[in-house]
Amino acid sequence: LDRDVGLDIAARLFWERGYEGTSTADLTKAMGINPPTLYSMFGSKEELYRQALDFSIARENSRRSDILQSDLPLYEALRLYLYDIADGDTQPDKPRGCMVSTAVLQHAEENASVARLTATLREASMQALKTRFDRAVDEGELPAGTDTDTLARFYGAIIQGMSAQACDGACNALLKRLIDLALAAWPGTRIP
Repeated sequence: LDRDVGLDIAARLFWERGYEGTSTADLTKAMGINPPTLYSMFGSKEELYRQALDFSIARENSRRSDILQSDLPLYEALRLYLYDIADGDTQPDKPRGCMVSTAVLQHAEENASVARLTATLREASMQALKTRFDRAVDEGELPAGTDTDTLARFYGAIIQGMSAQACDGACNALLKRLIDLALAAWPGTRIP
């Protein structure tokens, strides 16, 4: 089994079923390997989950980071970034929502370390937004005194909410309408 193929299979299973809903037997069956091979290739189920998350994030975040950190005006970069997330949340050939946003919000006590990992990843996403918003303040694109932390948390909540909505069946067009409404809260934007 090619390692990347295994990570892709594991990521999809974890995304569809969640960490707790995916057994080692599910993973080995989907990968066509036995448990000793899984453990020798990936370590524990928890370590495989971490590796599968990293694999998925690397695949999705490179493009999104490029959009967010581009030289486009911040408002336009944020719009494109959010639209790209909506597109990813509603791909017809993949599980709906975001693997990180919907992962392990509720968990058994023995899985607390996995819950902390996904919470850290969600926080990192908001910090990436804050860093970009701070840059916009420094460059005069956002007013001095803009509460960039709250602004990042607001758009982070939109991202997480879109993921939940997508899991519940919301279509791409609906998510983009939510984005357009959220962008109306942009500093200096008047709501019509």
